[in-house]
Amino acid sequence: MSLHAPRTPPELPGIAHRRLPATGRETAVIVEVPHASVYVPPECLALMEAKASAVGRDADLFVDELYAEAPALGATLLIAGFSRYVVDLNRGPTDVDEHTVLGTGFAVKAPRGVVWRLSGDNQKILTRALTHAEFEERLRRYYLPYHQALDAEIARKIEIFGHAIVLSGHSMPSVGGGPAPRPLRAEVVPGTQGRTTASAAVIDGVDGEARRHGFVVIHDDPYRGGFVTKHHGRPRDGVHAIQVELSRRLYMDEATLRPLEPGFSRVKALCSDFVRTLGRVTP
Repeated sequence: MSLHAPRTPPELPGIAHRRLPATGRETAVIVEVPHASVYVPPECLALMEAKASAVGRDADLFVDELYAEAPALGATLLIAGFSRYVVDLNRGPTDVDEHTVLGTGFAVKAPRGVVWRLSGDNQKILTRALTHAEFEERLRRYYLPYHQALDAEIARKIEIFGHAIVLSGHSMPSVGGGPAPRPLRAEVVPGTQGRTTASAAVIDGVDGEARRHGFVVIHDDPYRGGFVTKHHGRPRDGVHAIQVELSRRLYMDEATLRPLEPGFSRVKALCSDFVRTLGRVTP
């Protein structure tokens, strides 16, 4: 299924919120937030048995709010309007297995591929495997429009600036998976597939801001960047992509799923400085 984008970004009611840069302040930066929403449309909800708490735990809650100042700083902000339990926009369109979608055979094992059948804590999400027609419909209705809009915005930035910088905004549980004791993760994890998806100026700009704000930074561990970073990160073609994971313990209570101060304001200031710094970068 092609991800080729139209020249003009489509209207995306129910798919994404697209906030354009402030007039006269536009930069080459695009902030995309694919996992902040918890909305599941009725046709998908009918095939889902996961608890509401699981939907919240597996969402990147509040990340859209952390980057809310991006348009005022010159960046385009693209926020998905549905849960990753519908489709995961940071996975490839063939990242799925026979246990999730009947008759696919794309992947050997993909319980959390482009369609999740297991939650982050390994609880069952789907009541049954999707038919191939149901899977294709999810891609057509939710996956493709988002990616076409992102592609079109990248093309628009390149036409204006000669390059585009995609910051993929995410959050992560503060501790790793597996049996106890589970390791505490770094506070900020930039993912660039071993510094291959963006220029040094972009990567070091994010790293420098995180350290300046006093956060612990580790690159590519445990996340090296997902589909968006790998698919769009082509520095030689003028497209620079970096995934930024923020530890949830910095700004929210991971048990109650509520934001916490003063951490929330501190992390929001960091995210604004990411956007501000990247807007000044000429890769």
